[in-house]
Formats: sequence, structure tokens, C-alpha cells
Amino acid sequence: MALNRSLIIGVSAAVFATTAVFAESHGGNPAVKARTAHMQLYAHNLGTLGGMAKGAMDFDAGAAQAAADNLLALATMNQRSYWLPGTSNADLGEETRALSAIWADGSTIGTAAKAFVDGATAMQAAAGTLEGVQGAIGGVGKACGGCHKAFRAPDS
Repeated sequence: MALNRSLIIGVSAAVFATTAVFAESHGGNPAVKARTAHMQLYAHNLGTLGGMAKGAMDFDAGAAQAAADNLLALATMNQRSYWLPGTSNADLGEETRALSAIWADGSTIGTAAKAFVDGATAMQAAAGTLEGVQGAIGGVGKACGGCHKAFRAPDS
């Protein structure tokens, strides 16, 4: 038992150290990298749900539910460590598309985030059927688009 615990701690420390060295050696702001990865996970799960909703892939209730569960888990994660002031495109240039409006006084980012959580919650509740996914995908998409229009620079 003690050997297993020591092994787990050792492996965990090695993985953490390797990840830290990799991130440092590949440049870029760690906060931007983290939020970019988070957005990629959103996109992956939304791709599954959207593909099913559009009929581009067969409906699979288990896969839909897993994607919806993941989406809600991502939406409700504490993201403070990677939405830091000083990490906008005005601060870091092309490294990020995040607009400084996110951190501006009077920003509606909290309202936009809540709309996404609400959409993800509705999707999680509806994901058991194709009709449910099709009915809920619009609310999620609207929340994504609303945030991106207000707080993300367009592709250059």
C-alpha cells in the first residue's frame, strides 16, 4: 500500500514537472494556453452534439450525454487562473483573441458566462434524445456566439 502511494506521488510529480517544463519551453502565456485548451474542449464536445443535431453523425445517447456532461463540467469550472487581466490581445498581440472588454469596468462577461452555463445545463438535461439535443443546441450556440461577438477578436 505504501509502495503504491509512493509510486502515485512520484508519477504525479514527474507528470507535473514535465508539463511545467514543456509549457515553459514552448513559449506563450500560460493563462492563454490554458483558456485556449479549455475552448478546444468546448469545441470538441460541441462538435459531437452539433454533429448529432445536424444529422452529420449518428445519434448515440451515451456519447451525447457524455458530451453534454463534459460541456457543463467545463462551463462550471473555476477559470479564474486563466482569465487574468493583462492577457488580452491588446496586451499580448496575436497570441490571443480575447478582447480587453472582458476586463473593462461594466463588462457583461458574467452575464455571458451565465448564459452559457444555462445553455449547457439545458443541454445536459436534454441530451438523452436526438430531439432533446436538437432543441437545446440553439441555446448553447446563441450563448457561444453572444460571448464571441462581444469579447473575441475576429480571425485575422
